[in-house]
Amino acid sequence: MSTSRQTLLQTFLRERDTLLRRIQRMVSSEAIAEDLVQEAFTRLWQRELPQDSPGLLYRTAQNLALDYLRSQKVRERHQQQDPELTADRPNEADQQAIAAQECDALAATLHGLPERTRQVFLLNRLEGETYAAIADKLRLSVSTVEKDMMRAMLACRRCLQQMRDER
Repeated sequence: MSTSRQTLLQTFLRERDTLLRRIQRMVSSEAIAEDLVQEAFTRLWQRELPQDSPGLLYRTAQNLALDYLRSQKVRERHQQQDPELTADRPNEADQQAIAAQECDALAATLHGLPERTRQVFLLNRLEGETYAAIADKLRLSVSTVEKDMMRAMLACRRCLQQMRDER
């Protein structure tokens, strides 16, 4: 892990509770605040940051919260104009419950994968590593990395499809 990512992780862990409370006050929902704070961390994780910057973490989370609030206003206007368009859609609480169930099922699926396959998947999807970089890091061939990714992706697709079939 690079120094800037280590610093970001330490900053995030140190500031998380305060940041979460601030965003929760903005959006009036603990679950949405959790999602927005996590999204802010993920966005910054993907960038190389030059220094310890809690201000950037707070600003990113606040901007995401403002974007969320704007999109809520648009949805509300849209529903007021034509309520029949949204009558068949699950409400936000249902959508969040479904997303949480899918996330839990995917986590269980990933946990059930062989260690190397799971490691390849996480390096690619969370760390943004290329197949070549993963192959080099784990001392594997690129072909093996590709096969492990296909195995992991297939397991994830099957998991999500099974959940959707059950609904």
